[in-house]
Amino acid sequence: MSSPTPFDFFAPCPRGLEAALAAELAEIGARLQTAGAAAPYEAGTQVPGGVQFRGGWAVGMAANLHSRIASRVLLKIAERSYRNEQDVYALAAEQRWETWFSANETLRVDITAIKSPLRSLEFTTLRVKDAVCDRLRSVSGARPSIDTAQPDVRVSAFLTADLCTLYLDTSGEPLFKRGWRLDKGAAPLRENLAAGILRVAGWTPGTPLYDPMCGSGTFLAEAAQMSLGIAPGVERRFGFEKLKQYDVAAWQAMKVEAMDAKRAARASNASDLRIFGSDISGDMLEKARANLERAGLPSISLKQLDARAITPPIAAPGIVVANPPYGERLTVRGRGPRGELREPRENAEGFRRAHEETPDAEFFQAFGDALKQRFAGWSAFVLTADRKLPGLMRLRESTKTPLFNGALECRLFRFDLVTGSVKSRPARDDGEPRE
Repeated sequence: MSSPTPFDFFAPCPRGLEAALAAELAEIGARLQTAGAAAPYEAGTQVPGGVQFRGGWAVGMAANLHSRIASRVLLKIAERSYRNEQDVYALAAEQRWETWFSANETLRVDITAIKSPLRSLEFTTLRVKDAVCDRLRSVSGARPSIDTAQPDVRVSAFLTADLCTLYLDTSGEPLFKRGWRLDKGAAPLRENLAAGILRVAGWTPGTPLYDPMCGSGTFLAEAAQMSLGIAPGVERRFGFEKLKQYDVAAWQAMKVEAMDAKRAARASNASDLRIFGSDISGDMLEKARANLERAGLPSISLKQLDARAITPPIAAPGIVVANPPYGERLTVRGRGPRGELREPRENAEGFRRAHEETPDAEFFQAFGDALKQRFAGWSAFVLTADRKLPGLMRLRESTKTPLFNGALECRLFRFDLVTGSVKSRPARDDGEPRE
């Protein structure tokens, strides 16, 4: 059933993508308002790690189905100041959980905190769990079972120095789990981070896009689904489907529309997408092809190619995007770039010695040369945890955007490519290239 009162939602996302997520949610909300949603989307505040917004069930469900950048969509239940674990328990015990789910659903409770004075978050998690279970037992005579692996319902608590906020997770599994990727390869890039990078890069459907180290195809799949209007969540289930109050009729209509769009995309001409990928590993390309097919996409051009030998896949300039391998994942022909050993495992010591003789700098210098010599007029966006990468590539970045891949702090470097050599970068006092 629809509620006449809008709900408060919070959508967490990879840090560094808050502005991109806010813009995306505004687009989703505008689409709903055009369709006449009962409770319109209301933009909220961007905070580190996410975006607040308001709306009815249609807004929350559409954010789950259509957001490519959000990690989850959390429905705010209550908020109050606290001083100790008993205060947190009391807040949770007061809530009418029975209006949302019954004791027949399995439960999981998660807590995150910033500057909380409480000594043990594990103990506080148990107190919230006890409060929810005690409430349901008091009104129904039964307690829900706990399932930390695949729960029906997830309750989340967020603690600051003096404020406790309780949420219901309307997503279930994290939203970056689209349901199409079976094989991720080594050091996978999360789908929502890839989608956010495409937005930060300013890429739009129709603009040529090339990933020369495409791995399992994450950038390619996200870009192609954007181009074809395929909802990222069309192949998965969501946590709100286990709740009592969600708008079933609105969700069914939304899901049918998304499924129709995916079926229509199958008939599309892949060449019209102008999306291309390559990788040195034939095994990774096979995995990418399988993932792209599961994502409902037409056959995208993939080539087995060393990133140092790349040439533009199309005459018109566009965007190169890459999440390059690093450390022992970075190797040359005969030593797979995504972590696979092409030598027998009994020769691993020889592999290690050979790798030491071919440091990352040699590869990235050659990769940078390929970009500036052959991709004039293109822009390249490279995600890396190595802040020295522009120096290794002998390219000067035009912008750098801090982003987090999980807990790993990275930089998204933008290089506007022109023909010819690049002047040496100014050095810091310690001799390293300037940030």
